[in-house]
Amino acid sequence: MDTVVVMRSTATNTDVGGVVERISELGLTPNISRGEFRTLIGAAGGKSPAIIQQLEQLQGVDRVIAVTQPYKLASREFHEADTILDIKGIRVGGPHVNIIAGPCAIEGREMLFEIGGLVKEAGASILRGGAFKPRSSPYSYQGMGKEGLELLKEAGEKLEMPTITEVTDPRDVGIVAEYADIFQIGARNMQNFNLLLEVGKSHKPVFIKRGLAASITEWLMSAEYVLSQGNHRVILCERGMRTFNEETRFTLDVSAVPVVQERSHLPVFVDPSHAAGKRDLVPALALAAIGAGAAGLIIEVHSCPDKAMCDGPQAVLPARFAKLMDQVKRVAEIVDHRVTRWGDAPAQRRRVENGGWMS
Repeated sequence: MDTVVVMRSTATNTDVGGVVERISELGLTPNISRGEFRTLIGAAGGKSPAIIQQLEQLQGVDRVIAVTQPYKLASREFHEADTILDIKGIRVGGPHVNIIAGPCAIEGREMLFEIGGLVKEAGASILRGGAFKPRSSPYSYQGMGKEGLELLKEAGEKLEMPTITEVTDPRDVGIVAEYADIFQIGARNMQNFNLLLEVGKSHKPVFIKRGLAASITEWLMSAEYVLSQGNHRVILCERGMRTFNEETRFTLDVSAVPVVQERSHLPVFVDPSHAAGKRDLVPALALAAIGAGAAGLIIEVHSCPDKAMCDGPQAVLPARFAKLMDQVKRVAEIVDHRVTRWGDAPAQRRRVENGGWMS
């Protein structure tokens, strides 16, 4: 069992430092989580009741809790409050609802700027676009690579929107970090542990999609790989699972949203586009996700999906996306959430990046 040291509300920085030092002396790995009212210190590797007893006696310690879940840093036992990330002024998590939108794949400058402008106008807060596209077939469109990354960065700067794109290879983490604001880990790479460790060494937010047949525990363990490297800026995304159903591309597990929120403090998004596989079904799944309490959606939008290089059948037309945004706002209000748009909050206008926990 690993442990979490709960500090008293009156504990000083010296008290916290003393606990961290003692945890290190015991050969364990300390992780600090500072909340609004108290500080928690995780002790990864602590398995002995004797260790718990030693930590309980330290100055400023209120109590020591044994973490029962295999994922430690991702668990609510370690960090009770919802984690809220600040990504270029966009607050993600907690009561905030954010919509990530754009084309599945970057196909060219004109298309990217056109769709980016339309989704921003409709209310999206983060721009998506794939430069590296891992496909089931080696003969399918594989993306524009570095040229696509350059276009994505240019579009993000012009539209003043944070950007997200998929990284598929540990060797590409450095170059993707230069051009994009958020790493996306696709479903097929959810258990690419070398890739997870590499993005974990970065301070960029990491958006982890659930694997095609992964359990929730396996999904959270993938997040744990990133968190274990000191990168606490993790977002989870449910994108549908492979079942016997043939009417949709995948089966969206809406129940995963409240289950993960019960177990973990990390924000949970939903990808209705990949779950549906058909654009007409995307709005219904999107609204179901927001009703279940999701922190946001990632939606594929294309102005001419019949000519799209990737996943055209599931791409929503801009006009339908704009209508969906209005519906999302109304549903979010019912569940006491608030849709975030770029520039509509003081925190966004400040564009302050925060590399740690927020609560």
